[in-house]
Order: sequence, then structure tokens, then C-alpha cells
Amino acid sequence: MNTTENDNFKEIRPYYDHEVKEVVQEVINNPELISAICQFRFPQLHQSLGFLLRPLIRRKLKSQFANIDRVDVFQSQIADYMNRMIRNSTDGFTVSGLDKLDPNQAYLFVANHRDIAMDPAFVNYALYQQGVNTVRIAIGDNLLQKPYVSDLMRLNKSFIVKRSAKGVREMMKALTQLSGYINFSLLEEKHSIWIAQKEGRAKDGIDLTDPAIIKMFYMSRKKKGSGPTFSEVVNELNIVPVTISYEYDPCDEMKARELNAVATEGSYNKVEFEDIDSIVKGISGYKGRVHVHFSHPLSGEFADADEAAAQIDRQIWDNYCFYPSNWLALEQLGEHDHISGKPMITDQERAKFEQRMQQIPEALRPYVLKMYANPILNSRGLIKA
Repeated sequence: MNTTENDNFKEIRPYYDHEVKEVVQEVINNPELISAICQFRFPQLHQSLGFLLRPLIRRKLKSQFANIDRVDVFQSQIADYMNRMIRNSTDGFTVSGLDKLDPNQAYLFVANHRDIAMDPAFVNYALYQQGVNTVRIAIGDNLLQKPYVSDLMRLNKSFIVKRSAKGVREMMKALTQLSGYINFSLLEEKHSIWIAQKEGRAKDGIDLTDPAIIKMFYMSRKKKGSGPTFSEVVNELNIVPVTISYEYDPCDEMKARELNAVATEGSYNKVEFEDIDSIVKGISGYKGRVHVHFSHPLSGEFADADEAAAQIDRQIWDNYCFYPSNWLALEQLGEHDHISGKPMITDQERAKFEQRMQQIPEALRPYVLKMYANPILNSRGLIKA
């Protein structure tokens, strides 16, 4: 592949096939990665027996990854881990709407955001299971604190969003480059993109699209007097709202702790590597049932980014899958008995929810209840932005 035209994106784009073998060799021989795996897999033994375990881990990595020389082969290995994760941490994974999309078309998937790693992973897994090309994933550079983490993400078709850019000029440059890459991927390379509807997870369960994200898509195409209109760009990019619904959020208590700190102290300061802890908990923690819905691409006339964002919001809210956890949280909050649509809930489902709430510290329970109830309130127009 001739990549000279992509030099403007080299520092942020995913790796191409011809780069994979060299990067894989660097990653699997990285001492920090091997130590991190040792600490994660053997938390009780890594200090005393690490000198024995690390060579075994290195050998295992080499046996699995040393001969990988293409992105799709690397992702097939990831699919094996996804199969295991779904078996061990969910009560089932379902998909809807994907059959209405053209498998040969590139789409810009704009999704609600609940989990750092699992949201795009479930979207990719749904596509992979259908035999459709997987997406390129937008990931903030705040999550790429180690070079080997950045390499792993870019091997898995992630591209970098420079959230650490400082100053107006640097930020505008980074956003224009990001906009240019998204447009290039979709319109030139015909390769789909996944991006969250706003920066950061919806810790309170309220899914809202940041219009600034929509404006960013247009930045690299905007020209005075000529060039496509905002509506033309929105239609050309094939923006597909995606709704991901988790019956249970493995990070619900962590999110509630942050919300409580902001409410009571005015701010919340993350400890070092807290995002990594969230990623690990999100992957391994219990999720109950998980559903992903792919909506129809946005179409029509849009006066501005607010109108486009509102249509994305409406489709995400309308296609949320409500589980007993959502209805039981709403029930415990009270004041919403008039809301229709509540299904029959079994004693077993009720006991399961009660047990979950008992594990949450009492001061944090109101936040967790709202977290689960808010998607229903949002869908009924009962939450004001």
C-alpha cells in the first residue's frame, strides 16, 4: 500500500499490515508489559516468584503472537478472548439493527459510552460475528500512558484523540487532524469508525451527544464560499447512532464514588492508573445481559450540529434495552409510578438486584440507582439537559 498520502496521520492512525510484524515483536518483548501481565494474572505471587513466571509469560506471548503479520490475524486472537469474556462475565450478548446496514459501506458509528474498553469491543465483536470488517476506534491519549499500551491499541485498529493538547492553537490543530483522519478513513479508505458521543463515560446513565463532536467531523471539510455544506457532510459520513445496554455495570460503584465526590467536595481527582483499573474491571466484571443496537444512518437537512446531535440522542434513547435492573432502580427511587412499560419482574431478578445494591455503600446507592434508572427517564423525556 502506498502510504505517502497518509503521512499527516501517521502519528495518530492505526498500524497498517506492513507495520504489524515489527510492532508485535517490540510489544511481546517489552519487559513492562510482561511484568504488568504477571502482576495481573498472579497478584499474590508476582513479587516472590516473578523471576520464574515472567519467562513463562514471555514464552506464551511468543507462541501466540510472534508470527502475526496482519491486523486481521491479530484481531482473530482478540476474538478468542472476547468469546471467553462473554462466557465468563455476561448472561448473553445480543445484537439488533446490523442486518439493515450495507456490509460493503463505511459507517461512522457514534455510540453512547458506558465502558472504556468494552463499548467498542462489543461493537467490533458484533461486526466480526457477521463477517463484516471491524471498525477503527477513537481512543483518548490519556489512556495511553505507556508506549506498549499505545502499540497494542493501534494494532487493534485504534486511532489517537489528542485530549492532552494545550492551548487554542494546538487544540485546533489536533482537532483538525482528527477530523481529517476520520473523513479520510471513511471516504477514501472506506473503513468504518467508532467514536463515543462525548468525551468520557456517561457515569450518571444520561446519554447525551456533545455537539462539539459533530462539529469536529466537519472541521477539515469546511471552506469559505465553496465545499460541502454541513448537512452534506453529515449525510456523506453515514453517521449511525449505536446504543449499548448493560444489565449491570461492573464499574457502577467506582462511578458513584466519583459522582459523590463531585457533589460533596466539588471535584474528584483520579488516582494514578485509575482508568486502567476501570478497564480491567469493565472487562472481567459481571455485566448480566448486554445488547447492542445499530440504528439507521442519519439523513436529511441539519441546520447545525445541535440538530444532528439531537437526532443521534433520540435514536440512542429509543433503542435502549431496558432490563429489570433499570425498572427496579426506578421503582426504588419512587415518584415515577406513572411510567408505563414495566415488565413482569421475577422474584429471582428482584433478589439479584437487591443483593447487588447491598454490596454498594449506603452513601453511594442513590447515585447507582439513578445510574440505572436514568435511561428510562431519558427515553420518556423526563430529564432536562
